[in-house]
Amino acid sequence: MTKKKLQRFAEMENFSNVIQPEFNDVYGSDHKLKGRWNQLEFGNNNEITLELGCGKGEYTIELARRYPRKNFIGVDIKGARMWRGAVTALAENLNNVRFLRTRIEVINSFFAAGEVSEIWITFPDPQLKKKRKRLTSPGFLTRYSGFLKNKGLIHLKTDNAVLYRYTLQLAQLNRFDIPLHTCDLYHSGITNEILEIKTFYEKGFLEQGMNINYLCFALNHEGEIQEPAGED
Repeated sequence: MTKKKLQRFAEMENFSNVIQPEFNDVYGSDHKLKGRWNQLEFGNNNEITLELGCGKGEYTIELARRYPRKNFIGVDIKGARMWRGAVTALAENLNNVRFLRTRIEVINSFFAAGEVSEIWITFPDPQLKKKRKRLTSPGFLTRYSGFLKNKGLIHLKTDNAVLYRYTLQLAQLNRFDIPLHTCDLYHSGITNEILEIKTFYEKGFLEQGMNINYLCFALNHEGEIQEPAGED
């Protein structure tokens, strides 16, 4: 590990907007903030939105700037990237932002039923060889249903066509409401200021001439979530 990364990890230990428990403390156990984020962290009853795999936290930060009456939590395991978002939030006094450093596999240890209103998944690893590790797979969606309010929206932005098609097929198979989807966001004619937020990686993909895929669907809590068939 580089000296720079070690320095950032040490700094984050003292950041008031970063929560980074040890894995063994939450594996199979509930974190003290579960069901109490608004009470213990935000001091209000505003809706909570998660950004899963937040990286540098660009979406978390920009959403918090635009919606001061909502609360936002960026989740990622890579602290050196998350450091940038945490520093920005502190510098701008964005009190409606927190960052949670943990594995998404144990996300249910942190949030209670109905505690989260909306989820963003921005440019995740598409896990082309292991469907079960995709953040939109039935296993992960079942996890999210444990804390996302019924019919809460999940937003996926990705450069990967396979992940996009897979998630779209899954949403259609399970009859989730799909308010919006496109395989070429910036040439689709869709005008939406939130969708125009660009992450560090997204800017790089666009410079390479790649299409950006976007899908929004409402996750309901009815029945077992089915896996779509096919090579994807």
